[in-house]
Amino acid sequence: MKMADLVEANYHLLSLMTRLGMGESFGEKTVDEVCRYFSLDTATFLLLCEVYSTEGFEPSLDVLRGCRVEDILRYLHQSHDYYMNSALVTLASNIEKLIAPCEASVKSVIWKFFSDYKTELDNHFAYEEGEVIPYVQGLLAGRRIPGFSIDRFEENHSNIDEKLSDLKNIFLKSLPAQCDARQRSSLLLFIFNLQKDLQRHTCIEDSIMVPMVRLIENPRLSAHRAHPAHKAEDDREELSQREVEILVSVAKGMLNKEIADEHNISINTGITHRKNITRKTGIKTVAGLTVYAILNNLIDINTLK
Repeated sequence: MKMADLVEANYHLLSLMTRLGMGESFGEKTVDEVCRYFSLDTATFLLLCEVYSTEGFEPSLDVLRGCRVEDILRYLHQSHDYYMNSALVTLASNIEKLIAPCEASVKSVIWKFFSDYKTELDNHFAYEEGEVIPYVQGLLAGRRIPGFSIDRFEENHSNIDEKLSDLKNIFLKSLPAQCDARQRSSLLLFIFNLQKDLQRHTCIEDSIMVPMVRLIENPRLSAHRAHPAHKAEDDREELSQREVEILVSVAKGMLNKEIADEHNISINTGITHRKNITRKTGIKTVAGLTVYAILNNLIDINTLK
């Protein structure tokens, strides 16, 4: 198959190819010819293409055994650079333009939420660059770091698109009316695309890199853990009055026990209300719910700690 035809079938592959350093014109070259030109393993490149083309894709161990982990590390390293030095820079600029007409207090709340997310993402990638990638490179060179394994990475692997999803829902449902509608739509499109890209990135880490490294750690491995596909978001409903009250308590920083005592309910009932609030708003983090409450005038920012 010609590389140009592959891209024609799924233009999202251009993003993947850029991160792999495949920046030149393809002419009439085949996929294999282009991969060899850029010193990439063809099977590994096609495996990454599957992730970009198939929702919830999860390869078998036999497929992974025929691929090259060095090329996966190459993709992950370049992705980290793209997210921090390109995608988030663009996102910050677009947010700044969108909220320019807002009151200073609203700007402060939104900007702090974004800044906290950026810091979280930076720490996440710094850990992978400083600990995980060197560990895998050491394994490939015949060295093993005592006390570290890829299972340790997986156990501490956080969801890097959760707060981004919260930010998306905040702009989708709670943005002040004075914000420009066209800028809002443009920003939301960018966030939707970035969120999808981050989900692919996570899939490549969890469903490809992790089991491939397990094979290096233990070549006789016969199975790897399955990872559930991303579930579609439920239809959103209006918050009940009780849920609004619980949301305000969450935004104030109250713990489950404090919320239960405040509203004279059991802890389990309070937890159920919090789950319903997350389901209805689409916002999962306390910080995101706090911003949601402020922008919907459910709580005065001056009352927060």
